Amino acid sequence: MSPRDGRAKTHGLVGKPLLYFTSIFVSLGVFLFGYDQGVMSGIITGQYFKDYFNQPTRAEIGTMVAILEVGAFISSLLVGKIGDIIGRRRTILYGSMVFFVGGAFQTFATGIPMMLVGRIVAGLGVGALSTIVPVYQSEISPPHNRGQLACIEFTGNICGYAASVWVDYFCSYIQSDFSWRLPLFLQCVMGALLGFGSLIICESPRWLLDHDHDEEGMVVIANLYGKGDLHNDKARQEYREIKTNVLVTRQEGERTYTDMFKRYYRRVFIAMSAQAFAQLNGINVISYYAPLVFESAGWVGRDAILMTGINGITYLLSTIPPWYLVDRWGRRPILLSGAILMIISLSAMAYFIHINISYTPALTVISVMIYNAAFGFSWGPIPWLYPPEILPLSIRAKGASLSTATNWAFNWLVGELTPVLQEAIHWRLYLMHAFFCACSFVVGKLSFFTGCTMDRLITNSS
Repeated sequence: MSPRDGRAKTHGLVGKPLLYFTSIFVSLGVFLFGYDQGVMSGIITGQYFKDYFNQPTRAEIGTMVAILEVGAFISSLLVGKIGDIIGRRRTILYGSMVFFVGGAFQTFATGIPMMLVGRIVAGLGVGALSTIVPVYQSEISPPHNRGQLACIEFTGNICGYAASVWVDYFCSYIQSDFSWRLPLFLQCVMGALLGFGSLIICESPRWLLDHDHDEEGMVVIANLYGKGDLHNDKARQEYREIKTNVLVTRQEGERTYTDMFKRYYRRVFIAMSAQAFAQLNGINVISYYAPLVFESAGWVGRDAILMTGINGITYLLSTIPPWYLVDRWGRRPILLSGAILMIISLSAMAYFIHINISYTPALTVISVMIYNAAFGFSWGPIPWLYPPEILPLSIRAKGASLSTATNWAFNWLVGELTPVLQEAIHWRLYLMHAFFCACSFVVGKLSFFTGCTMDRLITNSS
């Protein structure tokens, strides 16, 4: 492959413009993740949806919402190996295609079984994308702003969530089944856009060098780090560092999951526990069921969806400060400060719903907004940054798969149980998640890696 061919694939973009274009575009993958998280929250409270599915019970609603995570859990375990074999770019393509099919099943669902099938299939796509996009993102990003680009990626996720809530709100004015079919159909549109876009983005240079496509890999590295100049010192240094790491890894042989736990158990624990607590901290009580939370606080019907939309905007804005702070403050201070704010806001939420006074609706909304902002600033983006950043190339895809699978497992647990627990223990549910926030504060006191390049990290001990 010639340098000219390499430039053609990036449509003339090199350096930071190429880096940010690629990062923002692949964030559409996590946009779909966020959209799918939020789209059901407004739909399940709609009268046309309830009538069409014969007034589903709380348990049936929980299953319809949470079964997406079953598909995501399965694909997140498999996609690491798949991504190593066929490449990051083609994995993104196939993930978007699967997501498109799942969205179509949901859009044209004729009953709960067909809706469940659609949610599982879409989950397979979401699980693949939510696993491979962070790996791809980390492998094209220079060390000094890898954290910033990962946080931008998370903003794409929350942008998807906020968009889904407002789509639900405006579609709630439609007086037909299109009030819930249209929001679900938009999944297909976005899946198609990502699929077509995956045909024009560059492949991961680390994957190319690992598969001995050295010339093509050098072109991509030059375009990303050397402004298109194959003789740029920075680009050639990056090439040598990646290739050396690839050769060392190859000499050691492919690492199994057993090897991964034996040699890198501490890093794997950090990656998995961060994702587990990101869910146990209660975010999907709000993401999946915010209208139900607001209804329990006194908001009624469409007003509950409107409050969810306003909260979504706050949530989105809160993800922007980490762009500038994550590589300055470090990971741990952000996690610890976020945990403290979430403990306070969840406890306040429980208290206000419990006392049930005239100000409860407004105070609950404020508490939810503070909670979402704290999560969006801290435990939202940072856990996605750790796995590809702290795991060496030999186990990076496997480790990212395992940590993402942990996220989906706990995601399913929270999504499945929340409607039932809301009905059974009411305001105490938020105290339970405040307790887990306190636990995450303790885990956050662990010593984390910061400021080291990904390909030098392999030389450190576990």
